[in-house]
Amino acid sequence: MDSFALLIAIIALSLVFDFINGFHDAANSIATIVSTKVLTPFQAVLWAAFFNFVAFFIAKHVIGEFGIANTVSKTVYSQFITLPIILSGVIAAIVWNLFTWWKGIPSSSSHTLIGGFAGAAVAAAGWGSIQAPVILKIAAFIFLAPVIGMVVAFGITLLVLYLCRRANPHRAEKWFKHLQLVSSALFSIGHGLNDSQKVMGIIAAALIASNHPEWGIRSINDLPDWVPLCCFTAIAVGTMSGGWKIVKTMGTRITKVTPLEGVVAETAGALTLYLTEYLKIPVSTTHTITGAIIGVGATKRLSAVRWGVTKSLMTAWILTIPVSALLAAGIYCIVGLFL
Repeated sequence: MDSFALLIAIIALSLVFDFINGFHDAANSIATIVSTKVLTPFQAVLWAAFFNFVAFFIAKHVIGEFGIANTVSKTVYSQFITLPIILSGVIAAIVWNLFTWWKGIPSSSSHTLIGGFAGAAVAAAGWGSIQAPVILKIAAFIFLAPVIGMVVAFGITLLVLYLCRRANPHRAEKWFKHLQLVSSALFSIGHGLNDSQKVMGIIAAALIASNHPEWGIRSINDLPDWVPLCCFTAIAVGTMSGGWKIVKTMGTRITKVTPLEGVVAETAGALTLYLTEYLKIPVSTTHTITGAIIGVGATKRLSAVRWGVTKSLMTAWILTIPVSALLAAGIYCIVGLFL
């Protein structure tokens, strides 16, 4: 396979991963809105998909840059990045994402992709090929993102309960059902801003490594407009495909969620994602919303959170980077026999 064909294959597989990311992570922004019966599952995924795509215009015209994509592209030192390394990382990410979706485990698509990219690089060129500070910063947010989401959700819940202490319960619930549309939209924008950019970073790394006379670029600042447009479209279409197994885990198995708690969880998750967008750190939307849901449940009583489910989720989160890295290393060894 010549280098141009390999580049096209990487771009195509990256967009497939982005699509899978969409339906894998659809649960993040619609789980509470479905479990509280504000929208039907079909209505909810259309709602989330629309605001995932809106995120493209916000990133391009409001923020003015794709900072998270830049961080992802720097996971591996540029002199060590080759097309077979990127191909192996993307294939590993797709395999792990499909496996965790099949099992109904809300793992991190972000860390899957980053782990795969780094694992293939280590298999090809050793530990010196990866930028350890960047990866450690990303890995730290495996723990920080859900904790931030949990603390913010806990605080907002207490504030809302205090402000609404004299409100009519029936009328308040009706208001919070309407507000869930807003909070779900805010979280979907955060999901689009965060997750689409990770694939952009991988495609940017491939275009840089290709040295193609027409398609090649010097840096992520030269990224052509069709790349972000394709990435945001793929994740929006993927979101429209849904992910009902994970919706069940997120919406009902962690804790029982009311419309008020759904609004708080999604708002806290969105605020956390906007913070990490500002810091240019790719995080897991899954981790963020899970932490927020736990924070909401903990305001009732700690026993309201099903800690057994939470423990199994955290185990999957911690394993995602090393497992996807090992998987990518193995795939690289196989790919190396043919390329």
